[in-house]
Amino acid sequence: MGEPTLGAVAIGRNEGDRLRACLRSLVPLCQRVVYVDSGSGDDSVAFARSLGVTVVELDRNRPFTAARARNAGFEALLQGGELDLVQFIDGDCRVEADWLGAGAAALQDDPELGLVTGWRSEIRPTASVYNQMCEVDWHRPAGPIATCGGDMMVRVAAFRQIGGFDPGVIAAEDDEFCLRLAKAGWKLLRLPKQMTWHDADMTRFGQWWKRTIRNGHGFAQVGAMHPPHFRREKLRVWVYGLVLPLLFLLGLFVSGWLSVAVLALYALSFWKTWRGLKDRPMAVEQAALLTLAKIPSLWGMLTYFRRRQRGDDMHIIEYK
Repeated sequence: MGEPTLGAVAIGRNEGDRLRACLRSLVPLCQRVVYVDSGSGDDSVAFARSLGVTVVELDRNRPFTAARARNAGFEALLQGGELDLVQFIDGDCRVEADWLGAGAAALQDDPELGLVTGWRSEIRPTASVYNQMCEVDWHRPAGPIATCGGDMMVRVAAFRQIGGFDPGVIAAEDDEFCLRLAKAGWKLLRLPKQMTWHDADMTRFGQWWKRTIRNGHGFAQVGAMHPPHFRREKLRVWVYGLVLPLLFLLGLFVSGWLSVAVLALYALSFWKTWRGLKDRPMAVEQAALLTLAKIPSLWGMLTYFRRRQRGDDMHIIEYK
């Protein structure tokens, strides 16, 4: 049996130098590469075409989502001929040179595998506390997994079987895709290998706040689609983002001790988070932000519920 054929789909919007690094890391190693652009105002489209990459420019009259972009990229990639595997990657990442061979080999060796992923790392993890938080979040144990992020290598047959990504999911669409893949009987695996290098480029509190709102939207939307997924995350948001703040305000009018007790619970949460991060750079700042994160996450969850009730489109929440 010969080596499996491999193509790649990169998605992005105004990624600039990050997209250049992304596409340059893919073109020499893949049979075909497609770049899907979501309304960029920079030279992303022209640069991709200069490398011989097929470009799909999404219609601006429909809401942009990463899921919609990946589906469009997959269709364009397969129009050039059949492939066995597709590497999906975000335009702010570049792929490690030997990852593609390792991922393809793992999928070839086990026909029950529908998806493999590896480790993503930040290019500049200490440039900001927000980058460092991403660095911590990316590193998960290797082995069988339930879900993973958007950088993944997928078997074409598995992708087709479940109908690809759900374009109406604006955040955690990768979780939603993985959950359906597993329900269809496919195995998912994280290899103990570096896969991609990511450039979060988050330097401002406002960026982190919007990103956390988006996370909350994902908790609510994907949690509603696939209960009990994100049950723990949603519960913590309800408790620390809504119930405890209301109790604190109630305590200001009823009993100051109630407010003090609420503050003590937040302090305990902060301490437990810090203890788990104390060997990491900027542990105090990370713990503080993670304690605060329940507030914007709540806003994101409420945004989803409001949109669902009104029947509104699920527009993306951009943070950079």
